[in-house]
Amino acid sequence: MELSNFIQEYLADQDEGMKILLAFFLNSVMLVEAAQQAGAEWYERTGKRMARRNGKKKRTLLSRYGRLDLEKPEFRDKPFKTVVFEKYSRIEKSLINAILESYIQGVSTRKIRLIMHELGIEGVSAETVSNLGKQLDEQVLAFLNRPIEHPILYLIVDAVYIRVRRKHQYVNLAVLIVAGIRDDGYRELLGVQISDSEGEGFWLSLFDDLKRRGLRGVQMVISDGHKGIRSAVSKSFVGASWQMCQVHFLRAIFNKVPKKRQPEVIQLVKSALNGNEDLLPEVAEKLAQMGFHQAADTVEAFMCDVGNYRAFPKAHWKRIRTTNMVERVNGEIKRRTKVVAVFPSRESLLRLAGSILMDINEEWITGNRYLDMTEFLDKQILEDESGLQLSPECQVASIADH
Repeated sequence: MELSNFIQEYLADQDEGMKILLAFFLNSVMLVEAAQQAGAEWYERTGKRMARRNGKKKRTLLSRYGRLDLEKPEFRDKPFKTVVFEKYSRIEKSLINAILESYIQGVSTRKIRLIMHELGIEGVSAETVSNLGKQLDEQVLAFLNRPIEHPILYLIVDAVYIRVRRKHQYVNLAVLIVAGIRDDGYRELLGVQISDSEGEGFWLSLFDDLKRRGLRGVQMVISDGHKGIRSAVSKSFVGASWQMCQVHFLRAIFNKVPKKRQPEVIQLVKSALNGNEDLLPEVAEKLAQMGFHQAADTVEAFMCDVGNYRAFPKAHWKRIRTTNMVERVNGEIKRRTKVVAVFPSRESLLRLAGSILMDINEEWITGNRYLDMTEFLDKQILEDESGLQLSPECQVASIADH
């Protein structure tokens, strides 16, 4: 297919265009793999040939853009192996398993039945679903119980809510996610837990499990302003600072302001961020004068914790003052779970969430370094540079806390 045709498809329908482009790319990957494993191209005469071609077999792959129709090369004398299906197998199998489990438990919808028909799934048994689930659970549990080998300097925690069936009731459960930035500057997804809420006890349980696996060296924890997280962080990581995500901070303020007045409030609050957090007490005063007393209370509640990132190297500031690092993880979980709509069980949701984390984690630890940790090579330098000067209001609050 010509490049111009790909472009035309993409301009007409971005999702459909990406499906066509992705299918073309993955088919091309398998052709290269087939040539390497066979030791020869199609119809090539060579004494180095290690396998003979046997046509192609149609395979489907359920991707974030929808179903991809692929052509998998076949050999006569040995199986063809490809990273294409190995790469995506955990997520795709987890997704299909959730769909099948929904069907078996009698909670399938018309949409689920249509998806099964598209995948060519007929007459599936409960035993088949159970066996597939066990295979996936072994991989996910191994990932979630692996030792944490590197010290983690920055810990980023967040949660996303997904609907799950509990007997005859449908409830929203919290998917608690913990990621970290290691002492070598690489990112790592450390853990996930399915909980009834973001209450303190659930976060404490997750943090305790991470420490059991070797979590150490935490200097700062970044999250939204949920009381359960804040309380658990103060008890689990004594000596570490807590950073209120600045994006969540802004949202909390805007929710207390009429929509037509938000632009001027945005400008006012942003003028006191990005290194000027000591000006937040003045912002609270101005908001109160404008009649936005709840917004002023919100600023005062978090102003001593929204600038803790400044205690660390300036080169890190942009990436450690928000929870943006885990937003892709949340987005991926939301995209995948839309297909299922309501998960048939807590275990099924953990199966998919864990599989997604495994794939993203592989990209993180084998990709580019996220932060330059040169300034952390000497522990004394870190201690000397972490003496953030607090505003008088925050000094009083700090003394009161102790």
